[in-house]
Amino acid sequence: MPERIGLFGGTFDPPHVGHLVTAVNVRHALNLDRVLLMVANNPWQKEGSRPITPAEDRAALVEAAVRNVPGIEVGYEEINRGGPSYTADTLAELAERYRGAELFTIVGDDAAAGFPSWERFPEVLELSTVIVVDRPGAPVVLPTGIPWVRVEVPRLEVSSTDLRARFSDGRPLDYLVTSPVMEKIRERGLYGITEAAAK
Repeated sequence: MPERIGLFGGTFDPPHVGHLVTAVNVRHALNLDRVLLMVANNPWQKEGSRPITPAEDRAALVEAAVRNVPGIEVGYEEINRGGPSYTADTLAELAERYRGAELFTIVGDDAAAGFPSWERFPEVLELSTVIVVDRPGAPVVLPTGIPWVRVEVPRLEVSSTDLRARFSDGRPLDYLVTSPVMEKIRERGLYGITEAAAK
């Protein structure tokens, strides 16, 4: 049987429980051998919109998040490649590394709606099966002609944008990020949180 690998790309600034819930549920629903949380080196679609935490720090946070989660791993290909991060390039690299594997590109409903704006999106369709993560009661509508598979996951109203705002104004982050991620944030002094300030 060929290996079944999910590619779940993102900025992960920071990674939160919603990311983990998505990865675990998609892996289960599609019987994937592994899901790679691929940390974008330079998320070109967000460039200039806000400051982005350095890729090495974001990768360290994802490492902390997935350390004890079976079948969920950190993907470093985009960081190692450098420059802007394009899913088509990453899939080509994964297809070369995991020869014969069946690849799945996992996207949220918001990203799926803008799929035609992706760089070389026909190559993404050629190299992988597109998995759209849908929330109960919010059906996804994609442009016609794009084949995709729907996977429903629990609705969690949590976003990295909200988490960064919570860091800045001191609201609690309990149960929104895992304890290992929070420890790593404090250790690295990210989002204005330091070990001293946390005590």
